[in-house]
Amino acid sequence: MEVVLLQRVAKLGQMGEIVRVKDGYARNYLLPQGKALRSTPANLARFENERAQLETRNLEEKAEAESVAAKLDGKSFVVIRSASDGGALYGSVTTRDVADAATEGGFSLDRRQVTLDHPIKELGLHKLTIVLHPEVEVTIDVNVARSKEEAELQASGRTIQELQAEADAAAEFDIQELFDDIGGAASDEGGPAGMETR
Repeated sequence: MEVVLLQRVAKLGQMGEIVRVKDGYARNYLLPQGKALRSTPANLARFENERAQLETRNLEEKAEAESVAAKLDGKSFVVIRSASDGGALYGSVTTRDVADAATEGGFSLDRRQVTLDHPIKELGLHKLTIVLHPEVEVTIDVNVARSKEEAELQASGRTIQELQAEADAAAEFDIQELFDDIGGAASDEGGPAGMETR
């Protein structure tokens, strides 16, 4: 199906371009969301009549998106989730979770503005792209943690796995010291621990 774009659409084209797309993409996405019109003589004439208004509205929306982008770019938001000791989440962090965290942080985001290349299924810091306008994108950090304290720790550059490894090493050292102390006590008695010497 041929459509005329009413705004810039990523990986498709600019406003006013006539492009050929699959019928389902046009019917289910472009046409219902007002991003395009079927390419008919009547719709082309309508587009040309409304072109100045569409361009003006696009510039206003872009300016508004750029002002929000200046405040939002580089911000970090915390999402608290349950996870295993190894850092694997029970479930995943979705676009809705990210949008809710940003909204709690004072920014009004819709989940459709959040770009997730792959599901977030591990604790840690994750960089995500937010599309505020077809021509305005920003990057935010999402800190997925089990608690606020853990989020602060991760924000400082340490990971849960590093802390776990340090705790395991300290426990191993303590156990080794304990065995060394027991072995030293046994040799002071003159033989293996618990056995009488004759």
